[in-house]
Parts: sequence; C-alpha cells; structure tokens
Amino acid sequence: MIVIVDYGMGNIRSLYNALDFCFADVNVTSNTEEIAAADRIILPGVGAFGDAIRAIRNLGLEEVLTHQALVVKKPILGICLGMQLFAKDSQEYGAEKGLGWIDSQVEYMKPSAQVKVPQVGWNQLKIVGSDWLFRGLPSIQNDVYFVHSLHMVCNDKTDLAATTYHGEEITAAIARDNLVATQFHPEKSQDNGIQILRNWLEREF
Repeated sequence: MIVIVDYGMGNIRSLYNALDFCFADVNVTSNTEEIAAADRIILPGVGAFGDAIRAIRNLGLEEVLTHQALVVKKPILGICLGMQLFAKDSQEYGAEKGLGWIDSQVEYMKPSAQVKVPQVGWNQLKIVGSDWLFRGLPSIQNDVYFVHSLHMVCNDKTDLAATTYHGEEITAAIARDNLVATQFHPEKSQDNGIQILRNWLEREF
C-alpha cells in the first residue's frame, strides 16, 4: 500500500492518477495509523512552506512521519514542496523550521535578466547521483516539469541525485537511503515522470 499524505496542500488527484497508471495500490489519508501501516509514503505539496509545515503539525502528522522516516526507515518520496519540507528550515516569508530529515536549507531562487522566477515549465536534468531513480527514461533530454520559486541547498552534496540549471545550479532531486525527493513534479512530467515513479515503486530499500 502506497499512502499519499493529505494535509490539504498537495496536487493529489494527478499524483493519484499517475500512481494508478503504474498499477500501485494507493490510499490518500491524513490518518496516522494508516500512514504508519503503509509500505511506502509520498509527501506532496504545493504552496507556502510555513503553511505546509503548520498544517502537518496541526494534524499531528510530524511525529508519525519522522518516526517512519528516521526510525522505521520506510521509503518516503517528497514532491515539490514536499521535498522542501525535508529540510531543516526555509527562508520563505521569514525563517520557518522544517522536518529536518535532510541537512539542507530552502532558499529563494535568484531572478535575472536571463531567467524568471518562479521557474514554471520544462527543464533538463543533470544526473549527479542515485542514477537508479532515472534509469530507463524514454526522453534522451530527461526533461521534467517544474513549478517553484525556492530551492533546496544541500549541505552534504552526496544527498544530490540530480540538478537543473535555471540561472544557477538548482537541486532537482535528492536521495539518501530511504528518503527520496524531487523538486519537479513527476506526475506532470509525462513519460519521464511515470518512469521515475516506477523506478521508485520498484526500488528495494
């Protein structure tokens, strides 16, 4: 059973449909017992970091998620804002503490004459580690779909799985043991995104 954590700030329908296309058994829930019983957990997210972490805490989800992530070491996939929540803190609208699973901070991207922020649209991946996540991508360009104006800065570069370039090098995906996350939306990334989801679903952690 794959659980998508529903805390009111996720693009859940398209993610559910993508996982269903992969023949995954999916449950959307905010129930702590169902989260604890899941085989794998997906933490999605769209919106502001502070609103998201407060929603998780108000629903009493932080403890069960952290226990599953760091003690049980259950496979957890973060997507977009869900990935940023793995960080120690974010500077969005002032300092806000995250789940603290990954030694990293979330910072604003820098706009310039060449690039606009937020980054909205397709961009190419540069795979720098954990290539299993990107095995068998049908597009040679490895294009995936981004929508974000902040990005994760990893203090331990071995956590990086892929980067992309948008005026500067941006963390596109991370992988540390059972913790995997993407800044891009695999559920919106067509064939490439479906393959990435399949790779994660089939991975033995």
